[in-house]
Amino acid sequence: MILIAGLGNPGKQYYLTRHNIGFILIDKFLESLSVKEKKRKYKSKTALISFDGQTVLVMQPLTFMNESGSAVLLARNFYKDVHKILVIHDDIDLEFGIIKFKKNGGNAGHKGLISISHLNPGVKIDRLRFGVGRPPGIKAAADYVLNNFTKAEQKELNVIIAAAIDALKDYIMFDIDYCMNKYNK
Repeated sequence: MILIAGLGNPGKQYYLTRHNIGFILIDKFLESLSVKEKKRKYKSKTALISFDGQTVLVMQPLTFMNESGSAVLLARNFYKDVHKILVIHDDIDLEFGIIKFKKNGGNAGHKGLISISHLNPGVKIDRLRFGVGRPPGIKAAADYVLNNFTKAEQKELNVIIAAAIDALKDYIMFDIDYCMNKYNK
């Protein structure tokens, strides 16, 4: 089984913020597969799907970003056969719209990743990093990621998300190394 967690914060006021790109991408991914029903399990909105012969648990932790690890832990404890975990998150160190895969690695100060690695020690976690760009001027990163995408960015999101959906499908069908070679340019 593959577990894919798209990170974000619950609540309509956060939906179009940079920090919620994981939620947005999960919604669009499930929409592309015509999956409409999500259940509330493991402190998350979840969908259990089958894609290319693989069973995939797709989740959006509803714990707020800095407590995402508890949702991932609950799902891992329930499904003992999880062999791959992918976390989708925003990344201010990448230009807006750039997506990159990473195998394991540090958390780069990302509160969601810190929570996941703290509560799931020793677990190998792949990441799909979605570039949201650096805050302008002296604006604090925490404030920047909690702002909505600009109107110009929102216009570009559909194209970028379509590419990211293809990347998620490739991750399920192939592996992290394949995705790193294909998408990390």
